[in-house]
Amino acid sequence: METNLHNSYLFRAIEAYPWELEKAMEALNYALSYDPTNVKALCLMAKVQTEQFGDYELAKEYYDRALANRLDMPEVYPDYIRLLVNNEDFDEAQKLIDFARTVKGIDKAGIELAQGTLFESMGEFEKAETALAEAKQFALNNEFISYVDDVISRVIKKRQHQNNKAREIENTQKKKVVDTDKNWFRNRLNNLL
Repeated sequence: METNLHNSYLFRAIEAYPWELEKAMEALNYALSYDPTNVKALCLMAKVQTEQFGDYELAKEYYDRALANRLDMPEVYPDYIRLLVNNEDFDEAQKLIDFARTVKGIDKAGIELAQGTLFESMGEFEKAETALAEAKQFALNNEFISYVDDVISRVIKKRQHQNNKAREIENTQKKKVVDTDKNWFRNRLNNLL
């Protein structure tokens, strides 16, 4: 009986979220009170905490509880990785990506996309392009490939901007050195006169 009631509340929460937040939260709290270890309910609660309340630490706790109960649920990983990247917990995100690659039934294209996003967030644009190209290889639909192409073009623009900025800094430093050398020579000549 509890399992059916629990599922009923979980279905209500899934149906109501995100349009009827009050109903979703009420049903989700009931679902978690009947089964506090239900991975789907914990993940939905983490999603609510992230998207609606901006409480990243509490959302991490819910995701951790979900993974503590079942590591083999592929639906948990993409949202949790996104949370970690947005929260700038890059080391944790990389560890989770590495583990997620070993989970049976995981969306490999989605995980590689998450890897590319992680590298992009860290400013490692060449690695991001490589991971995104890998995501395209695992893709199973054209819409995903099109989306990844858009992400790749954004990463390329960022890389070019970064390279241009590095060149400008380098040229400015060289110019300062040359100007300093000229000023030194002029000062030396003026002192001799």
